[in-house]
Amino acid sequence: MKIAMACHPTHGGSGVVAAELGMRLAARGNEVHFVSYERPFRLDPLTRGIHFHEVEVSSYPLFRYPPYALALANELLQVVQCEGVEIIHAHYAIPHSLAAVLARSMNPDGGVKVVTTLHGTDITLVGSDPSYAGITRWAIEQSDRVTVVSDWLATATHEKLAPDKKLKTIPNAVDCKIFSPQQANPQLRARFAAPEELLVAHVSNFRPVKRVQDVVSAFARATRDSSARLLMIGQGPDLSLAQDQARKLGVSEQIFWLGPIDDIASLLACCDLFLLPSESESFGLAALEAMASGLPVVSTLSGGIPEVVTAGETGFLAEVGDVESLAEYCRVLLTDAPLRAKMSETARQNAASQFGWDQVLREYEKTYEELLSP
Repeated sequence: MKIAMACHPTHGGSGVVAAELGMRLAARGNEVHFVSYERPFRLDPLTRGIHFHEVEVSSYPLFRYPPYALALANELLQVVQCEGVEIIHAHYAIPHSLAAVLARSMNPDGGVKVVTTLHGTDITLVGSDPSYAGITRWAIEQSDRVTVVSDWLATATHEKLAPDKKLKTIPNAVDCKIFSPQQANPQLRARFAAPEELLVAHVSNFRPVKRVQDVVSAFARATRDSSARLLMIGQGPDLSLAQDQARKLGVSEQIFWLGPIDDIASLLACCDLFLLPSESESFGLAALEAMASGLPVVSTLSGGIPEVVTAGETGFLAEVGDVESLAEYCRVLLTDAPLRAKMSETARQNAASQFGWDQVLREYEKTYEELLSP
């Protein structure tokens, strides 16, 4: 098959899933063309069968905002016509699904199919905005197939935008060879923690929905009577707020602000606990990668998180904003080594058995084949 992938190239779940999926499809003999304004950070351009097409957006004085969606649609059309692409797989409704549908409509030869994968905020945030709701709904309805990353997101999509559209849940996946406790590097761990100290990790884009101030607050409360360090991995608009919170609570010296890191597998494998107090997560890929790395997860009862983290078995879940409970769960796991070890092993097993790439890849291939069959 010849497939075009339209996705965000930035650090985030949708871009990660698109890149990983594309490389695995290429490894199985398919030809995969990535179309975006820059190469997705997890994409290996040297992978056989992988091609990257950069979207260039011209800036004219007439346009107050450069029309990226139109430039993307035009580039997709060129890829379809020049490369014989049969399927456009759009990750995220706006602008990718919209651009894919426009490219299909402009293609005089016809035949190209559009698969849209909804990842969460394209429905809960962008799709709920009156400025985009109508066009998001249209892009979803015009797609030949629509997949979602969790059952929770399927329900939200039906309730908010597309009550009659058939949706297929295909969860996100993790490579348990890359994300593994075996990736732990003692020298790397020693850079951040003394032998007697434990390491807590948080990975996100530091947007308000991630509630990074709650990360700092819960960590400060949980470690009042124990010794631990916190790795804050990522960057975003709430970074300064989290740093202010750390200063107010007197834990600045216990926290490392690492910024965005492309390859976090070895870093996660060095840690002991993952903290993700998000207001909303359609799936929680960061939590899944932590579980595969052998980390129990303390998170919130939000969105699709309960479909990934099993409370009492692979971690603990608290209500959104309940910093006291989050802190207590962290304290228990940091001070109870046998419980932490048990949850670590279960987290690793569940990640491998329920969210491995083999099964997820088969589901996407089945979706493509159904569309292309006569």
